[in-house]
Amino acid sequence: MSNSDCRGLKIDRGIPSLLTEVADTARELEAQGYDGCFTGEINHDPFLPLTIAAEHTTRIQLGTSIAVAFARSPMTTAQLGWDLQTFSGGRFILGLGTQIQPHIEKRFSMPWSHPARRMREYIEALHAIWGCWRDGTKLRFEGEFYTHKIMTPMFTPEPSDLPHPKVFLAAVGELMTEVCGEVADGLLAHAFTTRRYLDEVTLAALQRGLDRSGRDRGEVELSCPVFIVTGADEQEMAAASVATRKQLAFYGSTPAYRKVLDLHGWGELHTELHRLSLAGEWDTMGTLIDDEVLAAFAVVAPLAELAGALQRRCAGVIDRVLPGFPAAVSPQTVNAVLRELRESPQLRSNV
Repeated sequence: MSNSDCRGLKIDRGIPSLLTEVADTARELEAQGYDGCFTGEINHDPFLPLTIAAEHTTRIQLGTSIAVAFARSPMTTAQLGWDLQTFSGGRFILGLGTQIQPHIEKRFSMPWSHPARRMREYIEALHAIWGCWRDGTKLRFEGEFYTHKIMTPMFTPEPSDLPHPKVFLAAVGELMTEVCGEVADGLLAHAFTTRRYLDEVTLAALQRGLDRSGRDRGEVELSCPVFIVTGADEQEMAAASVATRKQLAFYGSTPAYRKVLDLHGWGELHTELHRLSLAGEWDTMGTLIDDEVLAAFAVVAPLAELAGALQRRCAGVIDRVLPGFPAAVSPQTVNAVLRELRESPQLRSNV
């Protein structure tokens, strides 16, 4: 593995965005030994829950996966990141994503253009702003999309000796992955990603970005959610399989993710899934995900073999994993699997 802290694979978990549930969940995840807990920007703000989580934990890392960058100016995001980094004692990870053009323009009423170039500049602007606040340098950022040239003492936060928040970037396409290698601290891969896509497309594009910035692979963490199909018996395995096939069919119908299917020669599957999605045939779509496709996107194994199967999916590539366990698997069983995964000698030897 490429983890610079020699701790091996990091295991993360999502936390609810409902504020009344955050404190208990964050404390529980920290007690269970998770390395990080992440919120997403879906139907709630992703930053507010992390403030509560920071107050009720001391060790676990706290991150957004993702916050929509283009819905906010870099200055707004810089303030949020600075305050959460300070309040958490340096445990905050700012995970950013672009969303898609219709949502940026028609839901957020914000500008959209050249997403990869804009994102590179967005992250550069964040670092310029944070540098101004921490080091007292004059703020003079002038880019193609963003300009930040005014910062008076009244609007400057209190000084901090903490490092800047780590910035993780969601990327599927090669251009955005290269940007990640150039300017980000971590890559947030999409759940609709196969190991082959990581090996042949993601890592190659990431390395091109790293080469341009003169950095090593160990300076960027690769984080990836992983679908899990498991169960204590055939009935539980079958139920988990049906649910996962439906999820994969939904993602496979989305044009932005066709490139993953194309790599495997499954481009026509996207065509048919997209057609069925327009007709609202969601249950039918799931039946098109055969066992080969399922195994490419999900770790499929009975509980007794799950830790080893998940280890093989991650080893040598994924630095942080967010396993998506089926709802039927008990918390005690999840903890046992994750404990076995953490203690795996293969993971330790890959560090």
